[in-house]
Amino acid sequence: NGVYSSQGFGQSTGSSGSGITYKGNVGNPWGSNIIEIPASSAPMYKYVAQFKGQNTEPWTVVFWNKFGPDGQMNGWYGNSALNLKMNPGDVKYVAFQEDSQGGWSAAPGDSVPTDNYGGWTATWGEFDFSSAGNGGWSGFDVSAIQPQNAGITPQGMQICQATGGSVCSTITSGGVVQNAYTVAETAIGGIGANIPPGGPVRLAVVIDYNG
Repeated sequence: NGVYSSQGFGQSTGSSGSGITYKGNVGNPWGSNIIEIPASSAPMYKYVAQFKGQNTEPWTVVFWNKFGPDGQMNGWYGNSALNLKMNPGDVKYVAFQEDSQGGWSAAPGDSVPTDNYGGWTATWGEFDFSSAGNGGWSGFDVSAIQPQNAGITPQGMQICQATGGSVCSTITSGGVVQNAYTVAETAIGGIGANIPPGGPVRLAVVIDYNG
């Protein structure tokens, strides 16, 4: 009926700014706009990502808002709204509140590496769910910019629209890039998926993706 669950989320925060400095919902308390949910509840939320892996060892996934707890555009510098432990064969679901922008980063082991400045440095998945500053559009992409800038081999990751479209953004563990960001595309906008406003957004994410 078009009414989606808000159970488990904190309060929404207001938006400000425009363009690259647009600040949407970061949750109050910070990070409460990104929550893990059981599979049985996934259809009840409007913005959901399913996480699977081709990993053969435990991995960690960290999530953040673009803007950090101090209100600055530094959310990926050691801040974590949610941590997932992904053992081989795990399937997990994460729900996002409306007007949330940020990313996640995944790496083997119990932690995700950081660069010399403290920023999450494994391959990123970037998200924007129903941006009020962009007319309600949503989007996602995979990005190897952080690991490449840090001199680290990017990890494989794939994000696809699970419903309502067939767009994927992919970087394989072997380095094949399709519709995703590397340092060469840093200044280019629009790579990945651009999803018009209206219906729910369902994403299928595969970590340690090798094709």
